[in-house]
Amino acid sequence: MSLEVNADSKNTIYTPDVARITRIERLSPTEKVFKIVFDDEEIKNKFEFKPGQFVELTVFGLGEAPFSIISNPKNRDFLKLCIRDVGGVSRALHNMEEGEKVGIRGPFGNGYFPYEKMKNQNVLLIAGGLGLAPLMSLIRYILHYREDYKGIMVIYGAVNPESILFKNEIQYWSNRGDISLCLSVDNPDDKWTGEIGICTKLIPRVIFPPDDTYVAVAGPPAMYKYVVYELEKKKYKPENIFLSLERRMECGVGKCNHCHVGNKLVCVDGPVFSLWEIRNLKEAI
Repeated sequence: MSLEVNADSKNTIYTPDVARITRIERLSPTEKVFKIVFDDEEIKNKFEFKPGQFVELTVFGLGEAPFSIISNPKNRDFLKLCIRDVGGVSRALHNMEEGEKVGIRGPFGNGYFPYEKMKNQNVLLIAGGLGLAPLMSLIRYILHYREDYKGIMVIYGAVNPESILFKNEIQYWSNRGDISLCLSVDNPDDKWTGEIGICTKLIPRVIFPPDDTYVAVAGPPAMYKYVVYELEKKKYKPENIFLSLERRMECGVGKCNHCHVGNKLVCVDGPVFSLWEIRNLKEAI
């Protein structure tokens, strides 16, 4: 296991950098997006991350928790986090206002979605519920360099229409014409006209051939075995299927062992692993 640390950083990996919340946007009854800017201009300019990496966010005086970065890696002016109102730190954040201070450690994770290998390939992205958040930085990056990728398809499932995240961006994707989008909800309302049921039932419709397709998956752990089952039926290569295991993490630097899976630590060696790696990790999914 290895942990990449910026040797020139004036702070250690254990010390949060001070940042402020500059914008809060409600996405659903339980999720908000927080736009965060570092106070120190030098730290802001040096902050870099890859799709699938995460940060530890500190609410001063209370504690910290890990969250995936959802913004475009090409944007160096700010970072965005999508946070569900559950748990002490998350609940405290949901009670904060624009302009308040937080701490940021990271980015962390040596396993990320292989956006470079995906170039000149088809990309299938599968998300369930809040799992769309870990995929957002990858989607934004790919669309930023759309000409470098072949077909793009997003399959996204939510509990109900009200809980669908990033509705404005989903509408934008739908209007682009160069990305396929399949949405499904478990519990529709009277206005819902889309697919009904779990999102895994949409996978058989994918027409991308296995030889030139990469797959990125994020969502509740319970959905993973069903997603994998459907992908294997379509002969997608295990080395080209990548899953985020971020829900197991806690400290971010491999010290608490909370995210120990097999001989790996999700926060250090992941949080994104290929299916090929996961097959050798006991109880990974």
